[in-house]
Amino acid sequence: MYKLLLCLRYLRTRYIALASIISVMLGVATMIVVNSVMAGFTTEMQNRIHGILADVIVDARSLEGMYDAQWHMEQIRHVAGDEIEGMTVTVAVPAMLSFQYGGEWITRQVQLIGIDEKTQGKVSDFAKYLQHEENRRQMSFLLREGGYDTRDHQAGAEAPERTQMKSAGWTHRRRVARANAFRRQLERSQQSSAPAEETAPTGPADPFAARRTESNEFNPAREQHTGVVMGIALASFRTPQGEDRFLVLPGDDVKLTFPTAGTPPKASSDNFTVVDFYESKMSEYDSSFVFVPIRKLQELRGMIEWETGIGMITSIQIRLKPGVDGVAVRDKLREAFPPELYVIATWRDKQGPLLAAVQMETAILNVLLFLIIAVAGFGILAIFLMIVIEKTRDIGILKSLGASPGGVMGIFLAYGLSLGLVGSGVGLVLGLLFVKYINEIADVLGWIMGHELFSPDVYYFFKIPTVVDPATIAWIVSGALVIAVLASVLPALRAAMLHPVEALRYE
Repeated sequence: MYKLLLCLRYLRTRYIALASIISVMLGVATMIVVNSVMAGFTTEMQNRIHGILADVIVDARSLEGMYDAQWHMEQIRHVAGDEIEGMTVTVAVPAMLSFQYGGEWITRQVQLIGIDEKTQGKVSDFAKYLQHEENRRQMSFLLREGGYDTRDHQAGAEAPERTQMKSAGWTHRRRVARANAFRRQLERSQQSSAPAEETAPTGPADPFAARRTESNEFNPAREQHTGVVMGIALASFRTPQGEDRFLVLPGDDVKLTFPTAGTPPKASSDNFTVVDFYESKMSEYDSSFVFVPIRKLQELRGMIEWETGIGMITSIQIRLKPGVDGVAVRDKLREAFPPELYVIATWRDKQGPLLAAVQMETAILNVLLFLIIAVAGFGILAIFLMIVIEKTRDIGILKSLGASPGGVMGIFLAYGLSLGLVGSGVGLVLGLLFVKYINEIADVLGWIMGHELFSPDVYYFFKIPTVVDPATIAWIVSGALVIAVLASVLPALRAAMLHPVEALRYE
């Protein structure tokens, strides 16, 4: 009982111990906040990577692809059919995207991916990242009349309004078609007003030629080219104020140029109509991915055997049933398919370097931040040594009254544990409160400093993502308690080894 009373007395009256409590508190709170934010970013990143990549991917090593997708999928089902929930095929090839803005051509390098709109959403979260609600239900490469999101549906009502998207779709396409028709008519009228050169007639005039040409002419006000879904960062940019400005809208036409299959490959190009945008929040994807119907891409690249109608593909995306080990399925497929022709990997294998870099960064941050708590431990050690020296007489009196060495040692160990409990407890509460209101705190700090601390232009998130992991919090608090107790061991041993006679000799 006397040990507890002494601990409480020193905890209340020794204000020097407050420095150690604050150090432990700040260390625990900082580690909780940093780990929660890092876990939030990591979770968001993994979800978005997994949203476009299936659980297991079978790729052909050559851009010419693999023949007969149906046969390959049957072989995959034969190897791991009970573990597979769905499959889809894709054709991926590097390409160049070109579109006009303000009369100037803009060309960008992209990754062109041919997909099956009926099955792509069954193996990934592709549809979730589209900007039209109907496309999120069932993807279509047909241009919609309207109804495109005017705010980022992933960010909610707090996202800035995208005013340009209000007219996206056929409304925008018809308006552009009328403007282009008026411009062409104006150019023709200017040409007809100029003096024409006299030319001799070469034959009888065809009175139906104009009508026949007019009927065969592509009418952009009523027709569209093959649909294309563009990464939103290819078609827009974000201002420092967080507003999205669009260079292309659903309804505009773009041109894609890509290599054909065969050796040597030749350049092929065609016109496409933008029908939607893809926004995964991963800049690597949003600034490079372009999706078109797989059959159209196979035709343009010469990947269809016309006698049989069978097309070639470059990859097969596989979604596994919940709870199935993707690594085990990957290893089975690697044994069934020759590695010289196929590359088989999980979605984590595809992004292994990126995920490993994030894990390394988190580990290094934890080591550095844990040093804050270690500094608090050295503070506890120094304070306790001072207490032992200062209270040598009191320790001698306690021992002369019958206190055992273990009892004296227990006083200091319990005192260290008390400092750790108070510091880590306050730090735990403070850290969780900071995590809960981190976005509000960021807004206040940004207002004080005059600039946004968490810019959506950099991170493409409108809120700081956080994930509180109970296991991580448990080891942070436990580590703080262990350091506080270990720091008090040496002073406790020194106090326990004091002899009552030696302690009271000079009193």
